[in-house]
Amino acid sequence: MKKTQFILRDLGVTSMKKIAITVFITISLMITSPPAFGYVTTDLEVITDALVVRPVSLVATVLGTVVFIVALPVSITSGSVGTAARTVVAVPFKYTFTRPIGEFSEDWERSKSKDP
Repeated sequence: MKKTQFILRDLGVTSMKKIAITVFITISLMITSPPAFGYVTTDLEVITDALVVRPVSLVATVLGTVVFIVALPVSITSGSVGTAARTVVAVPFKYTFTRPIGEFSEDWERSKSKDP
């Protein structure tokens, strides 16, 4: 019992605070850090993307372009041509032609914009 009291007294309050802060920072870094390995796409995701999702996205791009052209007079008068073009043409176009095959999350666009 005296040995335990002696050890605790030697550590002091400041050492306990340092240990607590170090443990807190270590746990925080472990919880918030991303995994070491990225997500790997499976063969099924690649096949589904190539045979189903890309053709549907291409149709959405064409239909979006048609909708944009039909709505262009209204967009011009309201001053929202850029917003309309981005929403119905650019987003489906990017999803169809610039997204990596088999990648369905929205992380690909964020990681692409961070690259130099």
